[in-house]
Amino acid sequence: MAALAEANGRDESAAVVGLEDEDRPSTLARDAGAPSPIPARSEARPRTEKRPRRMVSSLVSKLVVLLLVFTLVPVILYDVFQQADAEKQRLLLESVREQGRLVAENLNPLLERTDPSPLRELPGAVGRLGTEDTRIKVLFKPEQESGVEGFYFVANDPPVPPAVLQAERAQLIERGVLDNLVESCEGEMPVALRHRNPDGQIELLTSITPITTPLGCWAVVTVNSGAFLGTSIGQPYWQTWEVRTAVLIYVGMAVLTLGVFLLIWRNLMRFQRLAREIRTGHRDAGSFASANRVDELGPVAEEFDRLTRSLQASADDIRRAAEDNAHAFKTPIAIMRQSLEPVHRLIPEESTRGRRALQVLETSIDRLDHLVNSARRLEETTAELLDPPNQEIDLSNLAQRMLGAYAEAYERRGLKFAARLQPGVIVRAGEDLLETVIENVVDNAVEVSPEGELIDVILEMRDGIAKLIVRDRGPGVPDGQLEHIFERYVSLRGEMNGTPQLLAAAKEQTAEAASGNGASNGESGAHLGIGLWIVRRNLQAVGGDVSARNLRDGGLEVTMRLPVAH
Repeated sequence: MAALAEANGRDESAAVVGLEDEDRPSTLARDAGAPSPIPARSEARPRTEKRPRRMVSSLVSKLVVLLLVFTLVPVILYDVFQQADAEKQRLLLESVREQGRLVAENLNPLLERTDPSPLRELPGAVGRLGTEDTRIKVLFKPEQESGVEGFYFVANDPPVPPAVLQAERAQLIERGVLDNLVESCEGEMPVALRHRNPDGQIELLTSITPITTPLGCWAVVTVNSGAFLGTSIGQPYWQTWEVRTAVLIYVGMAVLTLGVFLLIWRNLMRFQRLAREIRTGHRDAGSFASANRVDELGPVAEEFDRLTRSLQASADDIRRAAEDNAHAFKTPIAIMRQSLEPVHRLIPEESTRGRRALQVLETSIDRLDHLVNSARRLEETTAELLDPPNQEIDLSNLAQRMLGAYAEAYERRGLKFAARLQPGVIVRAGEDLLETVIENVVDNAVEVSPEGELIDVILEMRDGIAKLIVRDRGPGVPDGQLEHIFERYVSLRGEMNGTPQLLAAAKEQTAEAASGNGASNGESGAHLGIGLWIVRRNLQAVGGDVSARNLRDGGLEVTMRLPVAH
């Protein structure tokens, strides 16, 4: 208010002295919508430059990186450990092969005997060579037999029933373990075959050492039931207990980490929903502290609650100050206006200089009155942004009632009017807020529409959004200015040479008033370029927005969007 009063004082001084300070830009000139160059939006480039930084600091990007780590690291580590385990298996199998070779060398003198047959003494010899963890079995294929079916178990330590030996023999044949012994009966064969013994315990067949004698082909088999069972020999690496334990630990860590991330994420989403409800005027939305589920975010939630209460208190203070200031200014303005009445009667008609000075005073008072009203609207708009109203408003009835109030204006301008209002459109906002929005947009349409033209007003509801559309048949807006008409202190109502342009500077308007050419009813300088700015700010305060576009056949379409009350 003080700035506007000061600006008005500077403007009136300029009118009286003939605008001596031509080059100094004034606040009032800006208020009157002077055709100063509209600065390009400075946000575009910084936003582009900061986008990579935002991506780095984004929680979503961190989640993606976290998922990649949890996916790729196990794959890489598994491959590395699997290669190390393969090398370990190779060394173990070489050790097993050497063990089997030594056992075969000890049995070789006995097996090469032909008379008496070694089969009688073989079980005792096998029993002496076996240990608690390493057991020995012997297969024999007579010379006259052919194929893997000719192999039979002839010794085993400890002894087991024939049926068990037959089952184990069938398993060796099925897996092709004995195929290489059929033709040559040569070569030491490190194998890795797991099976269950009659006691139900897992055994690991670790080597087969063939021995050729005149009687036929002997195969000395070593079986391990001790330390080798704890390795990955004879089974996929992922089935080992180390890998399974590591997987359980890793999955537990991943679930814990993602759980913490999702807990924080969901808490932030609750904060976001609550902030949106508070921003759009839901006074029963609750508090951040009650919505918080993470103890560490408790102090943050409490500070948010303090900030919300402070903003709401500030909004109430702004509303009261706007009303008090407007009342304080209106009283002296009314007194000055009344005081001019006797002065108007005292100055003779032939006194051109006196009449001109009186006209300047009347114009300045009207303009000051308009500035006070505009300042109050600006302060109320600021308060609505800080603490927006939240009532269920029947927008259909409100729009119908307000449009009916414009009947006189339509008739005076010779305008045609068509309204298509969908009934029962309920939105959450404030009635005064919506009245201001509709009034500003319809006022613009009425003022720019030529005589006899049509103004369309459409209200419809789609996908939870109420759309109020106002179409006029005026000159429209230059394409380069469409994005600027909702900015503060920008107006296109003034017409120069039949083409809508930005309003002239306040000093030119005041000069016209001083020369007697300006309107005396306060219309000069009445358009400060804040009407559509207030429309946008009011709609944004309750979760809506506004946009404009030029119609193909001429005119402007302004679309106001509001969320429907649920």
